[in-house]
Amino acid sequence: MNKFNLINTDRLVIRTLEMEDKDEFFNYRSLPEVYKYQTWKPKDINEIKNFICKNVAVNLNTPNSWLQLAICLKTGELIGDFGIHFLDDNYQVEIGITISPTYQGNGYAIEASKAVISYLFGNLKKHRVAASVDPNNKNSIKLLESLNLRKEAHFIKSFQIDDKWYDDCIYAILEDEWE
Repeated sequence: MNKFNLINTDRLVIRTLEMEDKDEFFNYRSLPEVYKYQTWKPKDINEIKNFICKNVAVNLNTPNSWLQLAICLKTGELIGDFGIHFLDDNYQVEIGITISPTYQGNGYAIEASKAVISYLFGNLKKHRVAASVDPNNKNSIKLLESLNLRKEAHFIKSFQIDDKWYDDCIYAILEDEWE
């Protein structure tokens, strides 16, 4: 299995992020309220195009690579994205999710997260799923805790963005803990 297969939920289709998503992806990813807690803020549409070109070429389980998935409504509209970082040991992944502010508060983040985590454990046989989060990002922490990820660490000023140091919290869950 080299490429990601579609995941369908009750309201969503989760697929690989593709070039057709570039404009909407840029529109919400370039908002200050979206990149506030993230390391990447795209400067222009060309940066988005380069990002998507690299993403389309990523194979599943390629160590030390990121795969970005599109979170879409059943109508096809892009509402967010889900990142999967395949770690070097091939048994663990790091995840991250972004939902456009227009669609936040509707349960899409938890629906997409449950589907992707189930895919990672069930289809890809991962042992551990982890997420890195700024301790001030209360909405993301609430999401991770609702998914039963536990807080495993709080690193003080361990992460640097634009010459400023930030704390970093790690949340995780093991395959045998996932229901």
